[in-house]
Amino acid sequence: MQAADCLAEAIAGRIARGDAIPPPSKPKRGQYLVSVPLSLAPKLASYLAMRDRSMRKTELAKLLRVSETRRMLDPKHHTKAESIQAALRALGKRIVVRFEDAA
Repeated sequence: MQAADCLAEAIAGRIARGDAIPPPSKPKRGQYLVSVPLSLAPKLASYLAMRDRSMRKTELAKLLRVSETRRMLDPKHHTKAESIQAALRALGKRIVVRFEDAA
């Protein structure tokens, strides 16, 4: 749990500063994967899609026909799932949820 919280804080800080997010590395022997928290994953996906397109928040706001999107991408701000889904759709992405048996 602490590793996931630490990862979330590191990603949130990078998003807030507009920094690049490095891709996940492959775990070495004895290491474990840490997942991005579910509450952060859609915002991270939106942020990465915007960076890939060199898109500013104002451009996304125009696509969504809203006044601003600053808080939508803020990891500390609660955003309705429908708003994030609309943003991802405007960026050519979609949310896919899959459930698997625990190992």
